[in-house]
Amino acid sequence: MNIATKPKPADAPDYTAIKAKQQTAWGSGDYSRVGVTLQITGETLCEAMDLRAGQSVLDVAGGNGNVTLAAARRFCRVISTDYVESLLANSRLRAEAQGLPVTYQQADAEQLPFPDSSFDNVVSTFGVMFTPNQGQAAAELLRTCRPGGKVGMANWTPDGFIGCLFRLLGQYITPPPGVNSPANWGDRTFLEATFGAVVREIRTERKQFTFRYHSPEHWLDVFRNYYGPLLKAFESLDKDAAENLRQDVLDLIQEFNLAEDGTMVVPSDYLEVIIIR
Repeated sequence: MNIATKPKPADAPDYTAIKAKQQTAWGSGDYSRVGVTLQITGETLCEAMDLRAGQSVLDVAGGNGNVTLAAARRFCRVISTDYVESLLANSRLRAEAQGLPVTYQQADAEQLPFPDSSFDNVVSTFGVMFTPNQGQAAAELLRTCRPGGKVGMANWTPDGFIGCLFRLLGQYITPPPGVNSPANWGDRTFLEATFGAVVREIRTERKQFTFRYHSPEHWLDVFRNYYGPLLKAFESLDKDAAENLRQDVLDLIQEFNLAEDGTMVVPSDYLEVIIIR
């Protein structure tokens, strides 16, 4: 029940080069400063998947380990992977501090080093959606999940706050040719086209994560310094373009901000996905 992969055409994107650049971006700054604030999404996903103690769980592009730790807290046998070793190191520290047994392994989401049907559950929160070869990543999620098992994800939607931020960044930094938006993974139509023919069921629920910061400027300061893609975007721009991007980001925050006291309370839609293989 694997997704069929097509031969690579002559003009296909150079995924190896793209991933190397992405790896550098995600390894810059300190994503854990951002990622740790999203912990609730990992807990919510584990509950929605109805994880059971003793089940095996593979976290793909696990970052600093939000869903990894959530699954381990439910006494699952967890292997957490990412292609950025520093992110795994931060997750490992969190697991050790909480006394949670987790196995860590550096791995590429598009080439997972595990046999077919190895896991009861395969999960990813705001991780696998950033892979450049989306079809290959989807195939790997299914390949490593056992028949009847579950693939669970949390993915930003195209029209939510983070999805709009992706589009804004695309106006300043041209994406590699042939690489689609990561927000595709937050679109039910994309999921149906990618997984629908080879799985038993796809369940989706639109949810929100709320960014709560001292102010819009505080959010921008944190993300500009610690969120690799935004950090690299600002580094690549000249002074005038960087100032324009800064103002555009603040304007975008203002469009979504619910706070009227100077703080930032911005809900961002994401799609919680459960696929039954």
